[in-house]
Amino acid sequence: MSDVDFTEAVESIGKIVDWVGVGVIVIGLLLAILLFVKQVFARLDSTDTYRAFRQRVGKAILLGLEFLVAADIIRTVAVAPSFRGVGVLALIVLVRTFLSFTLEVEIEGRWPWQRAAPKV
Repeated sequence: MSDVDFTEAVESIGKIVDWVGVGVIVIGLLLAILLFVKQVFARLDSTDTYRAFRQRVGKAILLGLEFLVAADIIRTVAVAPSFRGVGVLALIVLVRTFLSFTLEVEIEGRWPWQRAAPKV
């Protein structure tokens, strides 16, 4: 297998993982919307329904972001890591990690270092 074949294969794998990440976000969003509409028509508590909707959307985005970060890592590090490429990857991962962190706080309603309230 030549370097060109390897590079093309890694690039293709990275694109597939990118598409999986986008698909996870879109499918998760659609499922969240469907469940939200179903709960609205079932006339459940609107505050809990809205909170559950936001949590589902946030979880879909978080999972999708994980795939997108993985795709960036695959393409940047596996092919020909250069100082510039790794620097750009570091910035992308930093931004996506910050987004993941803030979404996690939004979903859980607490800081990661705070203990979860015991379930009763």
